[in-house]
Amino acid sequence: MNKNLRKAVIAGNWKMNKTRPEAKKLLEEIKPLVASADGKIEVIACVPFTNLETAINTVNGSNVKIGAENVHFEASGAFTGEISADMLTELGVEYVIIGHSERRQYFGETDETVNKRTIAALNAGLKPIVCVGELKWERECAITEEVIARQIKLDLFSITAEQAKNIIIAYEPVWAIGTGLTATPDQAQEVCAFIREQLAKLYGKETADAITIQYGGSMNAKNAAELLSKPDVDGGLIGGASLKAEDFNVIVQAAVNG
Repeated sequence: MNKNLRKAVIAGNWKMNKTRPEAKKLLEEIKPLVASADGKIEVIACVPFTNLETAINTVNGSNVKIGAENVHFEASGAFTGEISADMLTELGVEYVIIGHSERRQYFGETDETVNKRTIAALNAGLKPIVCVGELKWERECAITEEVIARQIKLDLFSITAEQAKNIIIAYEPVWAIGTGLTATPDQAQEVCAFIREQLAKLYGKETADAITIQYGGSMNAKNAAELLSKPDVDGGLIGGASLKAEDFNVIVQAAVNG
C-alpha cells in the first residue's frame, strides 16, 4: 500500500448471507473493533439489499460505511427484481460492488453491462468497486494480462479521469474466490501493478496513482498482512472472513498498520 498517494480500503462482501437481526448483530460487533481505523483507512460492509436500511441505521455515527452488492444501469422501468442507483443513494448507500465474478458467472453479467452499471453508479454519486479477474484456465494459458487489460478497457469505457478517481478496482482472480486458493503476494502485486499500468495508459500516471486497487480472492486473517505489504495492493474485498467480526478486524488492522 502507498497511503501517501491513495486511500486504503477494506470492504466486506457478505454475498447472500445474514438476516436483518444477524446483520445488526455482526455490525454491532464490528463497529468497536474497527473504530481505531477511523481516518486511517476506509472500512466498508457490502450487504444484501434486504439488509441495507438496517445496516445504515446500525453503523450511523461510526466509521463503517455501507455498500450494496449490485446495481442496475437504468434509473427505473420494467426490470423486475432490480434496484436502481437512485434507490441506493436515497437509502444512504455510499459504495456498490459491480461485476463480481459470481455475477458474471451465474447471472450473465458482461463487460458491457458492468460498464453501464458503473456509469449509472457514478452518475448517482455512488462509488463503484469494479471487479476484474481471470479464470484458472486463462491463467494456465498465460493470458492473465490480456484478460485484465480487456476488462479494464471495456469496464471503464467512456469514463473520464475525474470519474475514475471515484472508482475502486478489485482484482479478484476467479480461481481464488470461494476455493480456499489465494494468489501469492507476488502474484497479487504483479497483477495489481499491471492494472495500474493500464489505468495510466487510459488516464495518465497521476490519476492511476490515485486509484485504489484491492485484492480479493480468499484474503483472510492469516494472509492479509503479507498481501497488504505489497505497494500496489491497496486493500481487500473480503468474502468469508467479513462474516466473522474478529477475522475482519484482523484484516482491517493489517491495513491500518501496513
